[in-house]
Amino acid sequence: MKPALIFDMDGVLVDNTPVQARAFQLLFRDLGLTTNARQLLKRLNGMPAGEIIQSVFRHPIPQKQLDTYAEQREFLYRTLYWSKRRPLPGLTAFLEAARAEGFPIGLGTGSGGPTLSYILDHLDLRRYFDVVIGKDDVPKGKPHPDTYSLTAAKLGVQSQDCIVFEDALLGEQAAYRAGMRCVAVATTLKAADFQAPLTVIKDFVGLTPTRLLELLAQQPKAPKPPKRRG
Repeated sequence: MKPALIFDMDGVLVDNTPVQARAFQLLFRDLGLTTNARQLLKRLNGMPAGEIIQSVFRHPIPQKQLDTYAEQREFLYRTLYWSKRRPLPGLTAFLEAARAEGFPIGLGTGSGGPTLSYILDHLDLRRYFDVVIGKDDVPKGKPHPDTYSLTAAKLGVQSQDCIVFEDALLGEQAAYRAGMRCVAVATTLKAADFQAPLTVIKDFVGLTPTRLLELLAQQPKAPKPPKRRG
C-alpha cells in the first residue's frame, strides 16, 4: 500500500504567508499594537488566527472579540491576496502523478470554511484530495496532532504510513506528534529552521512520488517532537 500524503494549505499549496503576515500587521496597527507580524508567524504560523492574535495581548481577550479580530484579519488577507492566488510551482503536476500512482491524499489545515474555498475551489484543487480537514473538524489546532491524526483516520491509514507537507514549525511538530514523517516546504522559512524533515523543498518542481518513497525508506520512523515548543 502506498503511503498517504497529507498537505497543509497555506504556505504549501500556495505561497501566501507574506500576505498573511501583512494582513496581521495591518490589524495590529489598527489595534495600536507594535508586534512584528513576520517574526510572530515564524513561531506561530499554523495556529488558528484567533490564537495567534491572543498571543500578542498580555491579558485574555473574550472569544467573541477574538473572532471579530480574526474576521477583520481574514477580510484584509483576502483583499490583499485576491489577484495573486496561484498554486505553488509544480504542485498540480505532483498531485496528478501521486493520484495516478494510487497515493491516498488528504488536506489538514488550520483554516476552515470559506477560507478553504477561497483557495481550493478558486484554484480547482479540491478534486485532488480524498479528505479535507479544517479547523472546525478538530478540538485543538496545531501543534497538537489532532488535525493530522483525524486526516489519517478519515483516509483509513495508520499514522506511520503518512507523509505530511508543512511550511511551519508548529505544523512540523504536529506531524511528529501524530507519528508521521514530514517534507518541509521552505516558502518562508530556511531549511535550517526545520527539525528533521525527509527533505526540504522550495516548491514541487522536480519532486516525484518515486523520489518520495526513496526518502521515506531512509527515515523508517517519525522523529520525536521537541520537548519544548508550542
